[in-house]
Amino acid sequence: MLTTTVDIPTSDGVADASLTRPDGDGPFPAVLLFMDAFGPRPRLVEMAERIAARGYLVLTPHLFYRAGRAPLFDLSRLGEADQRAALFEKIMPLVGALTPEVISRDTAAFLDFLAARDDVRPGPVAITGYCMGGTNALRAIEAHPDRIAAIASFHGGRIVTEAPDSPHLGVASITGELYFGHADADQSMTPEQIATLEKALDAAGVRYRSEVYTGAHHGYTMADTPAYDEQATERHWAALFDLLDRTLPVS
Repeated sequence: MLTTTVDIPTSDGVADASLTRPDGDGPFPAVLLFMDAFGPRPRLVEMAERIAARGYLVLTPHLFYRAGRAPLFDLSRLGEADQRAALFEKIMPLVGALTPEVISRDTAAFLDFLAARDDVRPGPVAITGYCMGGTNALRAIEAHPDRIAAIASFHGGRIVTEAPDSPHLGVASITGELYFGHADADQSMTPEQIATLEKALDAAGVRYRSEVYTGAHHGYTMADTPAYDEQATERHWAALFDLLDRTLPVS
């Protein structure tokens, strides 16, 4: 397979992204990989390559592209708690700038980019998202239900808030299938908030699975951070590929 950097025109500029293409001629079903708050880096390429190995073309856009091309941050000391705190001071304003309207516009640009490629199979795509990327994946399928067959959110945070535009309040538009792999004891997605999300999904008649990964911390899939949990990560791969096999089969 081959991973390259591509530029995607958007209404707000140009988003840099990595494109991971399987071997062969295609056309391939497409998967968007929505990053966590630390942004594009080798770990996300590794994850994209594991998905591509199953026959999917994977696009990993830099969601913070408005602040500049990746990398925006020095992640060489990501494993040190004091350095992460300083890093989050820089990151959180960028996270907050990703409003529902921004995510909707950007997702449309990513989908249009994929649809214009000869090596991408026509039709809906799927999204897998991590941390804030899981939350934004939910925003994306709410905004573009006809263009996204399924999304998976892993250790997604702030899916349920008190805000009038909380992500869980928009689920009625969804026609595809959802999967949530929640981190255990996650302060950004508490048991009460998980229950509220599930109640909203049930009321809207959305097809979904919502599971808590016991003992796994927020960020459990990220092998370049202290939160990494190998067992939980393997469980995440099984859940993701089960979802893709059913909703966006390769053949």
